[in-house]
Amino acid sequence: TETSFRANIELVSEHSRIFSGERARLRCSIPDVHRSNWTYLWFRGSEELSQTGEELNLWNTKVQESGKYYCQGTRNTKVGKIRTQQSVPVELKVDGGWAILQVPRHPQLVGSTLEVTCRVRRNPRLEEIILYKDGVEVMRQNGHKPDFYLTNLSLEDLGRQTLSVLSQPILEIIPNYDTQLKRMKLTCHVQYNAPAPAPPIDFYFYKNNRRLGPATSDNYNLVKQTPGLYSCKARVPQLDLSKSSEPKNFGIRGILNLIYPSICSTLISPKLPNELLKM
Repeated sequence: TETSFRANIELVSEHSRIFSGERARLRCSIPDVHRSNWTYLWFRGSEELSQTGEELNLWNTKVQESGKYYCQGTRNTKVGKIRTQQSVPVELKVDGGWAILQVPRHPQLVGSTLEVTCRVRRNPRLEEIILYKDGVEVMRQNGHKPDFYLTNLSLEDLGRQTLSVLSQPILEIIPNYDTQLKRMKLTCHVQYNAPAPAPPIDFYFYKNNRRLGPATSDNYNLVKQTPGLYSCKARVPQLDLSKSSEPKNFGIRGILNLIYPSICSTLISPKLPNELLKM
């Protein structure tokens, strides 16, 4: 049985890109308000690792240990073994070469200044450091200063290392959140990266493209638990920014099996008959 909550993974060691022979350390935590005793499962890609502790220590790393790492919590209960949802991945790159361009672990905002560092294996004395982009020299400086500063950062500078002010929201549905009133919880997860003081952000929730009440400053809403296609939208009025999540199906499958068994493969198609979407 899988829980409704997800394990959290964090890179405890300083960098996600390291030289072979160096150490990496990751930590797993479970957002369990009851503070239950959990066993931790660790994965590199689809491969389950032998370690089961809260922390994963990789000593004297090898290039082959590069990859995306996940963790998951598991414990025994009276009704059997349960597991959390698997964490989002943390990518570790083990480099067998001599030089690494170290970038901040967290993505940077478009238009900001990015500090990058040239690390050389065994930290030799350097006379000069040259920074390249797509094979073309863009900066050169004294070897005593291994840090470069890239101003007015653009999406093209470092690909996924840059991000926009507002990410696309992801809707999470937690059924049976309030069993007495038969309500479920909708949570709109979004990354809002405006520098402080950030303008307020509003959240909207929808069922079958119809808004569920007015805008709210909270990123969640409790709604009646009924089948439908649900989505959410995050909007920052002062910045004229808004982004919507992908629609998420809840509970429609069983109804369609009874009425139109042959169209179950098109459950989340926006072309479903209006009569079904109103159910």
